[in-house]
Amino acid sequence: MAQEKTKIEDYAFLSDTQTGALVSRDGCIDWLCFPRFDSPACFASLLGDTKNGHWRFFPEEKIEETRRRYRGDSLILETEIETTNGAVRLIDFMPPRGENPDIIRIIEGLRGKVPMQLELIIRFDYGQIVPWVRKGHGGLEAIAGPDGLILRTPIETRGRDLTTVAEFTVSEGEKVPFVLTWFASHKNPPRAIHPDHALRDTEKYWRAWSEQFRGQGEWRDAVMRSLIVLKGLTYAPTGGLVAAATTSLPEQIGGPRNWDYRYCWLRDATFALLSLLRGSQILAGMAFAGRRWKPGADADHVRCSWRTPARRTRNSMALRVRRVRARAHWQCRFQSISAGCLWRGAGSHVAGGSLGNQIGRTRLGPDGPANEIPGIKLAETRRRNLGSAWWTKKFHALESDGVAGIRSRSKTC
Repeated sequence: MAQEKTKIEDYAFLSDTQTGALVSRDGCIDWLCFPRFDSPACFASLLGDTKNGHWRFFPEEKIEETRRRYRGDSLILETEIETTNGAVRLIDFMPPRGENPDIIRIIEGLRGKVPMQLELIIRFDYGQIVPWVRKGHGGLEAIAGPDGLILRTPIETRGRDLTTVAEFTVSEGEKVPFVLTWFASHKNPPRAIHPDHALRDTEKYWRAWSEQFRGQGEWRDAVMRSLIVLKGLTYAPTGGLVAAATTSLPEQIGGPRNWDYRYCWLRDATFALLSLLRGSQILAGMAFAGRRWKPGADADHVRCSWRTPARRTRNSMALRVRRVRARAHWQCRFQSISAGCLWRGAGSHVAGGSLGNQIGRTRLGPDGPANEIPGIKLAETRRRNLGSAWWTKKFHALESDGVAGIRSRSKTC
């Protein structure tokens, strides 16, 4: 569960490049949005407590030590838990998106025998909706409104106080898989996937992507990990990069600026794109800058929105928009999340809304005038080749002068 001692920087990040999850050091998933980054969370104890939803495994014996790492250059997380009489490894990952999103957890016995417990609390809409749970289609289904989740595992589960629990023992060399899959509630759940095959495919996917990076030197691993995080924050259908996978985390503990950052800021995404291009991730860069990302793209994909009268480019893009009278408008959502869902005393939490109305500006140099970065204007983006010498020169000039971002609120939505 999300405890007060769990720092934001202590969470590990999982992604299938369409949504993401956060895993604490003790192997608890405290944040997960299905099916997309900007969907309401089904695990939101990051912002509140257990009643807002989480998924954890823990041994019955006292934990002596925990260690974790990513497997190679990937977003496959391995958490090793040492107890008095044994050790297990918890493997967490999200396979490349197929028809439906999945999050897979495999518990592997390393030494001795370790009695383990499962605690799964599904709460849709940031903890506000308790789902209807039933057994069917070879698993445990949880349904509420348009959302459905199905948990498939060989372990027998049972319900207790609106919580799914289980007890089982993992021996050395044994693997126990758990697969949680989202599906639209008006449809049948998808076919079950093989956890080991999904693990192999996920490792192969990240290996193929990371091998494009040719950097070496002292900081190679840190740079590679940063590029992987940027890739994980990319919305694959369009290539747009969200600013963060979360909402409602204040800029300062107890502060009021706890907005929804699950948007794509043109300014921030431009610098992220430059990092990917410099890191030899040409394919990832072109997924953002190429033909799939531009004004007039499919309304169900990431696209830009701007205000014609002001002739200014908005600095953020919604992951989802709707068509109204043949043109795209923001599907503005500005709602208070459960009153009990407060991160360390912050103000009321929100999802969607006001951040999509901000104008992104940048001040060049310590005392320079505040202007929009010329490198991200849509007109120039459409006329210039992002891989050209013109862009390289432009960004070198920006970096040499120093860049300090500021924000201003727009008056209309």
